[in-house]
Parts: sequence; C-alpha cells; structure tokens
Amino acid sequence: MKKRFGIDIDGTVTCPTSILPFLNKEFNLNVTLDDVKEYDLMPLVTVSEEEFSQWFSENEPVIYSQSPLAKGAKEVLKAWEKEHELYFISARGSHLLEVTSNWFTSNDLFYHHIELIGTHDKIEAAKTFGVDIFFEDKHDNAVMIHEECRIPVLLFDTPYNRDPLPEGVIRVHDWNEANKWVESWLKK
Repeated sequence: MKKRFGIDIDGTVTCPTSILPFLNKEFNLNVTLDDVKEYDLMPLVTVSEEEFSQWFSENEPVIYSQSPLAKGAKEVLKAWEKEHELYFISARGSHLLEVTSNWFTSNDLFYHHIELIGTHDKIEAAKTFGVDIFFEDKHDNAVMIHEECRIPVLLFDTPYNRDPLPEGVIRVHDWNEANKWVESWLKK
C-alpha cells in the first residue's frame, strides 16, 4: 500500500556532521558530533548570535551543496521511491530550492516533492501534504509532529536529541533500522 513519507533533509538524509567542518574552520574549533549536545549551535561559538546568523546565511548554499549523505540513506530512499511518495520537508528557506534540488540530482536521489518552509515548524506542511509518517532529527519537531498529526515519527538518533520520547516517536540509529521499522509498520 502506497504511503506518503514526510522526510526532513538536514541531519536526517544528510549526515548530521555536515556543518561541523565549516564551523570548525570558520571559528577555529575542533568540534565533533559528540560535542553537540543541543540542536542550537550557539553555545559552541564565541561570537554574537547576529554574527553567527550572518555567517550561516552566507555559507548555507555551500554547506548544503557539499553535505554528505547519511549512511544508508540513498539505498533505503531508492528502495522506497517506487513504492511510496517521498515528500522532503525542510526548515531551509525557499531561496535554497535550486541548491537543494541540485544536491538531490548530484546524489542521484529521487523526490516527489521538496518543500522548503523556512521554519522548524513542520506541522502545517505535514498536514497540508497529508504525510502518513515523518522522519526527523530535531527532538521537539518529532514530538510536535507526532502529537499534532497523530502519525508515527522516526527520530534519527544524535547526541543533540536524546531527551525522552513519547510513544509514537521512535528512535532509530540509522536508515537500515528505519527501513526495518517501516517494513514492520506497513504490515500492520
């Protein structure tokens, strides 16, 4: 039975370490993923929020165009593309649509739709597109999407999202584990 999958991009389809080489170089740091204990990166840098914001917006296109795929993402998404509808819903701003679609093309990833909403609040997009399941890396997003949309949300484990989870938000450690969970869910 064909389902519509809502899938976050950054930290979910892309490796959650994607920004770290850029952050380390610009701010003379040596941060690893294990050092990132919260989604907000501000505590890691010694510049003002305004300076960091400016740096990030100037570097977003390069960071996103060079982001490596998360391990196993391509194989799983390739398997799903023929069976389900893949709707990528991201907090990236809409001005990054060309960079994003080029990244999908260069990584040979198929999509039915890409929605760049410019905010972390993905609830309306999930409802608008009628997704049946969501894949996310941001803890509060995962919980809110599950609670508001009453759909399962798979949360990709990272050091920055390890708060407790309500039933209905399922922690997975990689795309293969996500695929196994989805296969079991589809049989119900």
